[in-house]
Amino acid sequence: MNEQILIEAAIKGQALAQRQLYDNYAPRVFAVCLRYLQREDAEEALSNAWIKVFDKLHLFRADSKLITWVTRIAVNECLMMLRKKNVFFEQIDEQQQQPLRQLESDASEEQQLMHFIAELPIGYRTVFNLYAIEGYGHKEIAEMLNISEGTSKSQLSRAREILKKKVEQDIFNYG
Repeated sequence: MNEQILIEAAIKGQALAQRQLYDNYAPRVFAVCLRYLQREDAEEALSNAWIKVFDKLHLFRADSKLITWVTRIAVNECLMMLRKKNVFFEQIDEQQQQPLRQLESDASEEQQLMHFIAELPIGYRTVFNLYAIEGYGHKEIAEMLNISEGTSKSQLSRAREILKKKVEQDIFNYG
């Protein structure tokens, strides 16, 4: 069914149309949530996001793709959950980091990188995701997370350093 027809039906409260939209986009949106949160929290963020999507669907402007709009709502839900838990931007001791886990030998480089990103401390991971994957600038990230631009830049820099070390270690150990 055409996406615009599904959207119009979902706005009218038609459960079948809402289910179709959810089925079409939830797996991709859940993958985004998992980049920011642990599984249980990601599931909650996904649920909260879809509640907002269906509540605000009448406000959706078709000047962008629906998946872009839904993803933005989900990212905001993830960030709200992180703010509530107040887990941002603690400095970490590299000695306390979890050791690099060996990945399946057939795992793709992309999967390995996503695994490395998931192991980053929460503040580093959040800034890295917002900057490198979602495409936000440091000013936007600073506003979203209520931090300074300098903190955003330093968190990104540290995330990149850690990722570089993990990739180099992975190549050295398993390459």
